[in-house]
Amino acid sequence: MAKGYWVSAYRSISDPAKLAAYAELAGPALTAAGGRFLTRGGQLTAHEAGVAERAVIIEFDSYQQAVAAYRSEDYQRALAALGDGAERDVRILEGVQGTD
Repeated sequence: MAKGYWVSAYRSISDPAKLAAYAELAGPALTAAGGRFLTRGGQLTAHEAGVAERAVIIEFDSYQQAVAAYRSEDYQRALAALGDGAERDVRILEGVQGTD
């Protein structure tokens, strides 16, 4: 089964306090849902139309598990805490099978 990947690319962060409140709830919610953080902030170089702002990649055992994590009650609470504190592009992708 192909893994699922959650990619969050931040365009801007307007309220660091809301981002911190989100992170406090989102990290535990996503790891409890089976997510493994591959990158979470850190050094970043943007190319083409990219924005050099925070980026996060989370791996799940399947695409379906990644979608379920986003829809979970615990993650939705985290998302509510973020509110308008950041503008992001969040995508859930299915990995290529047979690359494990």
